[in-house]
Amino acid sequence: MTALVDPDLSRWQSWAAMVADFDGPGEMHGSGYWNLDGDPVPTRAGCAAFVTMTEATSTADLDGTRVASTYFWIAADAGAADDDLVGFLHLRHTLNAWLLEQGGHIGYSVRPGARRRGHAVRALALGVQAAGRLGIERVLVTCDHDNEASRRTIEAGGGRLEDERAGRLRFWIPTAG
Repeated sequence: MTALVDPDLSRWQSWAAMVADFDGPGEMHGSGYWNLDGDPVPTRAGCAAFVTMTEATSTADLDGTRVASTYFWIAADAGAADDDLVGFLHLRHTLNAWLLEQGGHIGYSVRPGARRRGHAVRALALGVQAAGRLGIERVLVTCDHDNEASRRTIEAGGGRLEDERAGRLRFWIPTAG
């Protein structure tokens, strides 16, 4: 089982372990770390800054390039308070020009120690469902052309390849069955 949960300081220890498991913030797709002043620090204070950042940037257009969005953490089980966190998912409510070309509606990542267990496929499906509840009829999900694991995840989630642009494969997934 996998669940999407809201970022919450009460989960700071699991969040810190998750952040530490990544090989660096550049792998933390869907996390929003790039909005921080520096890299995420796997401490309680670092988690607090991270949670504040996800709340502040989810609706604000700080520099004319952002769209309304929702940040989630991926929990390993049903989403209970003591479930391990295994990743990040970012759902963008609309697409601007850059997101249409490169970023898509949904960005996600699963920590290295929790990969190959189906979390990414299940989290993507939950993200697609959340998009449908927002009235989005189909979502764009992208991955690097050489990221075979992400490509398989997107295809398992119903993604249909449209094209490749600037080294990014672009897939569309309908939000209704």
